Amino acid sequence: MSLRKIMTQIDGELKERDETRRALYESMRKATRLSKKAIHLVHKEKLEKAKELLAEAYNRLSEIKELSDPHKHLAHTGAVDSAFQEYTEAKIFISLVENDRIPHKNEIEVPSSSYLLGLADVVGELRRRTLDALRGKNIEIAEKSLRIMESIYNELILLDEAFHSLPPLRRKCDVARRVIEATRGDVTVGIGRNSLETSIRDLNKTIRDSK
Repeated sequence: MSLRKIMTQIDGELKERDETRRALYESMRKATRLSKKAIHLVHKEKLEKAKELLAEAYNRLSEIKELSDPHKHLAHTGAVDSAFQEYTEAKIFISLVENDRIPHKNEIEVPSSSYLLGLADVVGELRRRTLDALRGKNIEIAEKSLRIMESIYNELILLDEAFHSLPPLRRKCDVARRVIEATRGDVTVGIGRNSLETSIRDLNKTIRDSK
């Protein structure tokens, strides 16, 4: 084979790889955006619309898997991993809100690393849900969300091997610990305020009834 043909072949391979990379990143961006929107909708209790967006995100992730299969070096870049993490976070969060359960990673169809990192990020969404519940004086949801946050954190910190092989997990767990501590304080204050308001209402009712 002549040098010219070798160069032409290599040039074609590089062009194909670049086209694949651009297509992969486009799918990644769309999947990430859809997952973020789905999380936002879950907070607004618009679960059906959130599911629709996650179905679209799943299709994008399937494209990523297909595109990256012959190009293994593209499969585990930071941006691609982030897309799977965001999708995992959204899937777990909507399942918790709708069914009070955390789905297995095989149900979500993501790598183990993406599952763990996405699960760690769910703690932040649960804090937001807790604060929304406290503002709405829904102590039951606030307490339940806090319990789930604590459960997720307690399970993650037991994963010694994951902490060594997946450095971002330690950072996310450190953040989760601080978030949980702050949320625990918020829930305690919220319960006290709710109890005080209830006592005041009961007292006012007793006074009115005694007249």
